[in-house]
Amino acid sequence: MILAIDVGGTKMAAGLVAPDGAVITSRRAATPQNADAETLWHTLTTLIDPLSARAEGVGVGCGGPMTWPDGEVSPLNIPGWRGFPLRARLAGRFPGLPVRLHNDAICLAIAEHWQGAGQGSADMLGMVVSTGVGGGLILGGRLVNGGTGNAGHIGHVVVEPDGGPRCGCGGHGCLEAIARGPALTTWALTQGWTPAAVSEPVGASDGGEAYLEDRAVTGRALAADALAGDPMAVLAMRRAGRALGIAIASATHLCDLDLVTIGGGLSQAGEPLFGPLEEALRDHARMGFARRLKVVPAALGQEAGLVGAAALLLAGGAYWTSSRD
Repeated sequence: MILAIDVGGTKMAAGLVAPDGAVITSRRAATPQNADAETLWHTLTTLIDPLSARAEGVGVGCGGPMTWPDGEVSPLNIPGWRGFPLRARLAGRFPGLPVRLHNDAICLAIAEHWQGAGQGSADMLGMVVSTGVGGGLILGGRLVNGGTGNAGHIGHVVVEPDGGPRCGCGGHGCLEAIARGPALTTWALTQGWTPAAVSEPVGASDGGEAYLEDRAVTGRALAADALAGDPMAVLAMRRAGRALGIAIASATHLCDLDLVTIGGGLSQAGEPLFGPLEEALRDHARMGFARRLKVVPAALGQEAGLVGAAALLLAGGAYWTSSRD
C-alpha cells in the first residue's frame, strides 16, 4: 500500500493506493495561502498522519519547479516553500521506507498514461490546467525527466510574446499567465463576467482560487458558465483554448506526439474550451506528422494526482529512472 501525496497551490491531498492503482481512501485540505514553510508542513503532516500506519512507501507529486531527485521544492504557486526539503522531511518521518517525489503535473501525466486516457500511447503529453499550467512527457513509453527533472513545463511556453501578461516565473506571455484558473477568472471579471451562483464550497475547486463575496469564482465556475452560454465566459474559454492550441502545436512539432490529455478545472468546459483549442492547433500544427495528434480530456478526475504519485513506486520501471529511492 502506497501513501500518495498531491501538493498543489489550492489544495493538498493524500491517500492510500493499492498495487493496481485503485485509491482505497483519500483525504484533502486547503493549502494555506500566504503561509510560511512550517505552517505548510504542519498542514501536510496533519493530513497524512491518519494514513501513515499502513504505508509501505511514499509517492509525492508537488508543484514545481524543484530539484530532482533530491526533492527540494519551490512551487511558483506556494511562495512559502522556496528550496524546501520536502523529500528529506518526509524521509525523516518515514524511516526505512522509499520516498519518491516528482512534479505534480508529471504525476498527472503518469496517471493518465498508466491508468487513464493515455493507455496504449507511446508518445503523449499529459497536461493540467488548474491553479497553474503544467505537463509531463511520455516518449517511447517512458517518462522524460530532463536534466533537472523539470521536463514538460509547457505552462512556460510563450504564446503571446508581444504584450502578453506577466507570469509568476518573471516572464511575459507564458501559457500559464493566460490560461491558469486564477488568471483567466480575473480576466473574465474585467471583461464583465458575473459568475452564476454555485453550490461548490469556497476552496474546494482545483480550478482557481479567486473569490467574489459568497460566490466561488473558480475555473470550474467559469467553465460551467461557458457551457451554459454566458458570452463573457465563452470569450474567456476562447482565450484559453487559443493559447493552449498554440502551445500544444509547438510541443507536437518538437516531440512528435500522438496524444495530449488535459485535466484540471478548465477541462470541464468541453466544447467552449476544446473547440477554440482545436481551431488554433490546426492553424499552427501544419506539418503532416502533427496532424495525427488527438487532444482529449483526462479520464481520472481529482484522484489522478494520487494515482500518478503512487505509480512512481508501483510502476517505477517506466516512470522512475533515478537510482535513489
